Amino acid sequence: MKWIGVLSLVALSECLVTIPLIKIKSMRENLRRKDLLKDYLEKHPYRLFYKFYKQSNSEATYEPMRNYLDLYYVGNISIGTPPQEFRVIFDTGSADLWVPSIYCSSKACTTHNVFDPRLSSTFRSTRQHIRLVYGSGAMSGFLGYDNVQIGSLVDVSQAFGLSQKESNKSFEYGTFDGILGLAYPNIAIQGTTPVFDNLWKQGLIPQNVFAFYLSSNNEEGSMVLFGGVDPSYYRGDLKWVPVTQRGFWQISMDSISMNRKIIACNGGCQAIVDTGTSLLIGPNDFISQILKIINAQPTSNGESVVDCSSVDTLPDIIFTISGVKYPVPASAYIQKDNLDICYSNFEGMAVDSDLWILGDVFLRLYFTVFDRANDRIGLAPVAK
Repeated sequence: MKWIGVLSLVALSECLVTIPLIKIKSMRENLRRKDLLKDYLEKHPYRLFYKFYKQSNSEATYEPMRNYLDLYYVGNISIGTPPQEFRVIFDTGSADLWVPSIYCSSKACTTHNVFDPRLSSTFRSTRQHIRLVYGSGAMSGFLGYDNVQIGSLVDVSQAFGLSQKESNKSFEYGTFDGILGLAYPNIAIQGTTPVFDNLWKQGLIPQNVFAFYLSSNNEEGSMVLFGGVDPSYYRGDLKWVPVTQRGFWQISMDSISMNRKIIACNGGCQAIVDTGTSLLIGPNDFISQILKIINAQPTSNGESVVDCSSVDTLPDIIFTISGVKYPVPASAYIQKDNLDICYSNFEGMAVDSDLWILGDVFLRLYFTVFDRANDRIGLAPVAK
């Protein structure tokens, strides 16, 4: 499997519960261009630069994120008293929070910040063992409770996982320490309440919503907003789409078309809106058809390369959702690397599924509001 996701196993004491997850793409770009990644990280400091953001139009709490090579978006949180800082992916494709711990023996934990419960006066441990298995790695450890801070918000006594073992190179080379899930609570570890639900229950945010603005091309400025929406991040009006199944942020899609011809999702299909997946993912047969249309050629590592000149000639691919057309131009669904090689940003499902995943390729184009109060998603073109 090439991207984190598809299956998560959560072990609760001696009971094993299987929960499907759709998660972020793997670090294969990092491994393919490891020298580039090393240079990139040397030029960018560990700590995200916090700035003061104008909030006159919103009571939301703003949390800045850094775009790492268009692979994922990482923000800072802290856990414990006094606070210990971690870089996490804010992921709408899962519902649990976990970070590395001092009890972790894996190589991945030696390259990241680790949580030391002995240094926190508010930490509470449990005997509950957890195991999360993703498509590109796994973590196992135990459940604890402590205060989690996001910006100015302090979530008291939040359940989170402390890893004791992390497998795969994705976690080792990743520039994130852990993952903070923002999906519905029914796919979280049994008996726990996810971070966002606690923010709302503890009265820390004025509205039961959060929203994402994702920057392009490694630019700064990416933001997750908790408790409100800022219209300065988008153009026009938000178009609302109902959630069809609570768990993931799942919606109905009408069709996918090019040059007014439907090329996939004919008659409708289901899609997951996932900030933790970098690409556009779909059923293998339809993805193969799209790759053929854009004349993408497979490579030995499972990716598909495209003639870079086609970026200027290929038409938009239109995702129609609730009657609204959301164009994705070739400059978005084809990515050029520093070696002037162009890759398709479409990828087939690692398992047999009819679902589509609208990942960061799509979300960089559209400001997205996740409305838990009304079980709906709002979409609008990002402000230029």
